[in-house]
Amino acid sequence: MDNYQIAESFSLLSKLMDIHGENSFKAKSYSAAAFAIEKLPLQLSDLPAEKIASLKGIGASTAQKIAELLQTGKIKSLETIIFSTPPGVIEMLNIKGIGPKKIHTIWKEMEIETIGELLYACKENRLKLYKGFGEKTQQNVIDTIEFYFKNKGCHLYASVVPAEPLVQSFLLKIFPGIRIALTGKFIRQFETIDELEFILETDAGTIEKTLLDTEGFSLKEKLADNLLFTTSIGISIRLYPANAANFIELSLKHSSSDAFFNALLHQPGHSFNNHPSEASYFEQIGLSFIPPAIRESAAVIEKCRMAATPVFIQPADIKGIIHCHSNWSDGSNTIEEMARAAMEKGLQYLVISDHSKSAFYAQGLHEDKIREQHRYVDELNEKLHPFKIFKSIESDILNDGSLDYSNEVLSTFDLVIASVHSNLKMTEEKAMMRLLKAIENPYTTILGHMTGRLLLSRPGYPVDHKKIIDACAANNVAIELNAHPSRLDIDWRHIEYALEKKVLISIDPDAHHTDGLDDTTYGVLVAQKAMLTKEHNLSSFDLEAFEKHITERKKTRTY
Repeated sequence: MDNYQIAESFSLLSKLMDIHGENSFKAKSYSAAAFAIEKLPLQLSDLPAEKIASLKGIGASTAQKIAELLQTGKIKSLETIIFSTPPGVIEMLNIKGIGPKKIHTIWKEMEIETIGELLYACKENRLKLYKGFGEKTQQNVIDTIEFYFKNKGCHLYASVVPAEPLVQSFLLKIFPGIRIALTGKFIRQFETIDELEFILETDAGTIEKTLLDTEGFSLKEKLADNLLFTTSIGISIRLYPANAANFIELSLKHSSSDAFFNALLHQPGHSFNNHPSEASYFEQIGLSFIPPAIRESAAVIEKCRMAATPVFIQPADIKGIIHCHSNWSDGSNTIEEMARAAMEKGLQYLVISDHSKSAFYAQGLHEDKIREQHRYVDELNEKLHPFKIFKSIESDILNDGSLDYSNEVLSTFDLVIASVHSNLKMTEEKAMMRLLKAIENPYTTILGHMTGRLLLSRPGYPVDHKKIIDACAANNVAIELNAHPSRLDIDWRHIEYALEKKVLISIDPDAHHTDGLDDTTYGVLVAQKAMLTKEHNLSSFDLEAFEKHITERKKTRTY
């Protein structure tokens, strides 16, 4: 073991001690030892134990640990502290701009344990609310984390959207006259993307030679039927060579699940030969074109054979913004700015739903602020008519499942979004108790982000989706499809059951700034995979229908 490796161990021990808030004198001594070890002209492994203890910057305690490390390959105290630290917290040490003491605040005070959670908190303006963190630090952390994720190889769908047309247009440029088709997870509208995939009507040798001669591309993997390249823009691309005879077959195969594609092989009239397009193939087997977004199961084929392919919800079907935050809590913009941004998009209403008082980290609203906000909303509604702002709150679901205010306060809102934000490490039993009790609260209108997941960062607490959906059906509660690209929660895979139970879905952006209003698009795209139609989405109701729904919902409350 060389000096550099030994120094790294002591540097990590020092940082982890600071993160845990342990003895700062010892932490500094280990940091100083790491610095001294790096500068030594001789390797410690070549020195006798008594000589090591006499070196400048290395005390007796450090010398003992060096001996332990050289003899066993590890330091027990370092292993112990690593074991007691969440891996995501250790990973934060890779983020430029936040040292161990700031990480201590992030972990212990903000209760954030992964880089993804930290990025989400920054996007919600929460970091700058804590001592030692300002606007500049928050933005630097955002930039560093986004760069870090970019180089890890897996991306949120929304992060890949700007890159895909650039990659495709570049391929068309370097492969002139060659047919190219986008395929894979991106065209299927999955929540996360690890690579962009294309089918090229040319041979593998041509693909390999052309891209290896192109700056910014490196061959990562060469398989029998495809080649994987890394790119200078941080996303890998997988290319499938094809010819005129199998181009449509490969296009369908790689834009479908295995179950869907295998079911196609058994359809009457099936043949991949001589088709100029996928639409031509579907026509031959007696079906309308089935979009890649829903090519997930054999059952989809039968549904489309029994009835025309449904007209899925589209981004333009969104009529209002439900679930957004203002600078009254942790948003960046005023309520009026959020409303006017919605109006400019042609929307008819906005539901302002700032955080409730338990969300102290987000400057949640106490009762006096709620009364003040409601008076302000009344003034804005007179000013902005016929556009309407509805009074709402994102009420924390507390540990016992109750909501964050008395019934008297809850009754002053037009609607209530109930969400879990604290104590996320729960058993399924605990999570279900909290959620079911909140759903049964007569003031709960919408269940917010059902599992609390953050894609690529936090899996969410375990729940029985069917029992939650059943409870929402019994209590006339809508289920949010939180459209923030990091959430997309409820998972689209459970929406079909919700529709069977006649539970409304509500595609909501959870916007904390005016740009966030556009996130509804990502909710719509993932909802298409569940074959959701606008009739079953609450935020697709026009103003009149939405007001009617809210009024009738209030009438059915039972106490």
